[in-house]
Amino acid sequence: MERLARAQHWVVARPQLVALGLSRRAIEHRLATGDLRALHRGVYLVGHAEPPPLAREWAALLACGEGAVLSHHTASALWRLRPSLPPTVDVTVPGRDRRHPGIQVHRTLSLDARDATRRHGLPVIAPARTLLDLAAVLVPRELERAIDEARTQRITTDSLLLDALGRAPHHRGARAVRDHLKNEQEPAMTRSKAEERMLALVRQADLPPFVTNRLVHGHEVDFLWRIQRVVVEVDSYQFHRSRARFENDRRRDADLQAKGYAVLRVTWRHLRQEPLFVAARLGALLASDASGPLS
Repeated sequence: MERLARAQHWVVARPQLVALGLSRRAIEHRLATGDLRALHRGVYLVGHAEPPPLAREWAALLACGEGAVLSHHTASALWRLRPSLPPTVDVTVPGRDRRHPGIQVHRTLSLDARDATRRHGLPVIAPARTLLDLAAVLVPRELERAIDEARTQRITTDSLLLDALGRAPHHRGARAVRDHLKNEQEPAMTRSKAEERMLALVRQADLPPFVTNRLVHGHEVDFLWRIQRVVVEVDSYQFHRSRARFENDRRRDADLQAKGYAVLRVTWRHLRQEPLFVAARLGALLASDASGPLS
């Protein structure tokens, strides 16, 4: 029993104990002595007063039965898309709903084998499908952060997201993921055109005097408020297709910040979708007599 329990994060199910030769009386005796502790009906913790890491998750899988996989917020935590495991375990099951205290059960008619995998030995929804599940319950900005984190960790790609969408076109999160990917498809915008739009925005906001395309400590910057020591750089995914370019820009930002300049990077998406937010953020920064990095 110990070998089985260790392999399952110290959690076993009653049918497994019976298969190992334990009688009903033997199981009841171990429950009475504390060697077993019931976590769900017919699911027990072995040799621990409190569940060790991932024991609750394994117990939820055993309670939900064959075909159950960890999903939604629980899968998000296992893939490190959120800081910690949620108090309620999310499990997706094929077929009918099965209700258990402490488990949020999600029903699916079918789950493609490509949308499930294992992590830490636990059956779990794959990252791309996890993002699709999250899209049904997160607000757009939270979904954007989750997708960005998955990309940063290189556990998913746009191609994998599109594949997951293709396998579940009517999923409740499908529209949100499609909208996110569509919004990321920037128009063929040259850097000069992006700067022109930023220039128009700055002038409309009636901000303090500034200069453009000037050298600051050996770095050419897009917009400079010299007195306020504020630099604005117009950014775009298109302009950072290479890691070398991305890393070089971050080194430049750090150098300028070390010399007392606040650096604000504004993306083409911000200029197109959130111009008022950009103007307000820049205005607040200029009014604060900033002298350091912008969080």
